[in-house]
Amino acid sequence: MPNLDNQTIQLIIIAVTAAAVLLQTIILLAIFLSVRKAARSVAEKIEDLHSSVMPLISDTREVFARISPKVEAAATDLAGIVQGLRKQTEEMESTATDMLERLRHQTNRLDAMFSGVLDAADRAGGFVADGVGGVLRQISALVAGGKAIVESLRTFDQGRQPARSRGDEDTFV
Repeated sequence: MPNLDNQTIQLIIIAVTAAAVLLQTIILLAIFLSVRKAARSVAEKIEDLHSSVMPLISDTREVFARISPKVEAAATDLAGIVQGLRKQTEEMESTATDMLERLRHQTNRLDAMFSGVLDAADRAGGFVADGVGGVLRQISALVAGGKAIVESLRTFDQGRQPARSRGDEDTFV
């Protein structure tokens, strides 16, 4: 090998370093170009996505802008309906309670009236039974007495002896 001196070694190191820097520059340029191509592709895809999503978002905003007052009005109306139903329910409950109380009062009145009528009918029946029964017993006794007198007179005329009949044993005047 030829004699290598200091300058030759330095020249070889500088050439190798220059070749390494040149190789590094080529690699970095290739990376830059591929990243730029990927960025363009991503930008195009984002633009496609943006162009397809933005009208949807815009339409959605418009729909929400149109619907939100109607939804609020419907919620307000629904709240009013619920409040009205609550009031009507309270009124119906109050009316039903009042009607039941009146029905209970009328039922008690009818019960008292029927009880009074039945008690009066019972007392009247008792009075009639006592009055008619007493009179009938007296009339029956008078008839039995008259019959006994007639029988006595009839038998007295026939044999001058009074004969006793079966009905006379039960009758007492």
